[in-house]
Amino acid sequence: MRLIRMIILAVVAIILVTIALANRDPLTLRLLPEELSRLLGFSWDITLPVFAVLLGAVLAGLALGFIWEWVREHKHRATAAAERKERQRLEQEVKKVAPSPNTGDDVLALLEGR
Repeated sequence: MRLIRMIILAVVAIILVTIALANRDPLTLRLLPEELSRLLGFSWDITLPVFAVLLGAVLAGLALGFIWEWVREHKHRATAAAERKERQRLEQEVKKVAPSPNTGDDVLALLEGR
């Protein structure tokens, strides 16, 4: 299983390197359109290789998806935590109510396997 995982990671790495080498051209990203930046007197731009922009977009999408799922599943985690607390409370209650081993109740001893 570990070998298969390493082979898959190697193939993904080769694909990413190939895409990076094929998309090395510079790409300028601007915060505002040129006309609006001239009007406001504020211009922010950065020049990056195309593969860096693509990789950044994919990573941002993955992060957004993980955060979305984490928020969406909050109600399930909260329900599981409440049920776990209730189960622990009930187990403690059963331990308090359970008869002690010296009571001599033969039926209970047979049921419990003593």
